[in-house]
Amino acid sequence: MIRMSKLADYGTVVMAQMSHEPERLQTTAQIAAHTRLPAPTVSKVLKLLAKEVLVIAERGKHGGYRLSRRPAQISVAEIIDAVDGPFGLTECAAGSGLCTLESSCALRGQWRRISQLVRHAVESVTLDQIARPGTSKLKRFMLRRRGVA
Repeated sequence: MIRMSKLADYGTVVMAQMSHEPERLQTTAQIAAHTRLPAPTVSKVLKLLAKEVLVIAERGKHGGYRLSRRPAQISVAEIIDAVDGPFGLTECAAGSGLCTLESSCALRGQWRRISQLVRHAVESVTLDQIARPGTSKLKRFMLRRRGVA
């Protein structure tokens, strides 16, 4: 099974929640309450997203977090990258030097090609699309791949 980390999944949940009011400052506690995720997890995710400037943190008594750009300008791939690091289905597809067998592996090029195809699909889905249930570009992409649409 190919799967992203649970923390990256939570990153998309947090960002989707924030996308409903992208310019409003939201506290960790408010986001945790809306998403039903533990506040420490939300805090960790927000720090990772802020480090990559997907969200902006404002300190102070009336501080909180808000999106750095409109939801239509943020791809799901950016969220995954911010939380998990470089995207790749295998270590060698994510970057060089991560696998001891990469110099002699006959499958490295194929895994990179497959990873690029998956990445392209994830890059084509924006935060506003994933936050709207039932109408996402990803859903249409998957249906086309299955020959349904």
